[in-house]
Amino acid sequence: MMARAWAAVDRLLASAIAAIMAVMVVNVVWQVFTRFVLATPSSYTEELARYLLIWLTLLGSAYASGQRLHLAVDVVSARLPAAARRRVDHTVHATMIVFALIVMVGGGAHLTYLGFTLAQVSAALQVSLGFVYLAVPVSGLAIAFYSLAAWHETSAAPRAADPAPPPASEP
Repeated sequence: MMARAWAAVDRLLASAIAAIMAVMVVNVVWQVFTRFVLATPSSYTEELARYLLIWLTLLGSAYASGQRLHLAVDVVSARLPAAARRRVDHTVHATMIVFALIVMVGGGAHLTYLGFTLAQVSAALQVSLGFVYLAVPVSGLAIAFYSLAAWHETSAAPRAADPAPPPASEP
């Protein structure tokens, strides 16, 4: 069941990222065309590109987290026995869950709420900045989901015997 949910979130994020990229390409091409060909730059394209980039970056980081493409330094943990490596993995996943839920979802939801409540609107597009800020809690939920699924996967993995230690290097 967790694998199906993981795959569904992967498809959703990949589709959203591809759609955002497509809109960004069209938007930037339109900006270049209006600026250099028509000599009257569009008033909204720069702002739209900025907001799309925010969404793209945050959703992309969540997707990368789910694909396990995020930055990891595993020089030490790779040499640990299986049981110790599992504890390290659980600690890393738990830390990611706590960070994503408290900072990104909690803080991002508060920021989004303020954006809507204070009626902050963008200068050119005249859309509520709450929609821009919404990228933070949405990506935080995705990161928390992926970390929880990875933690569950690590817990459910069969406990293999500890591998043999790496051979000692010769001087």
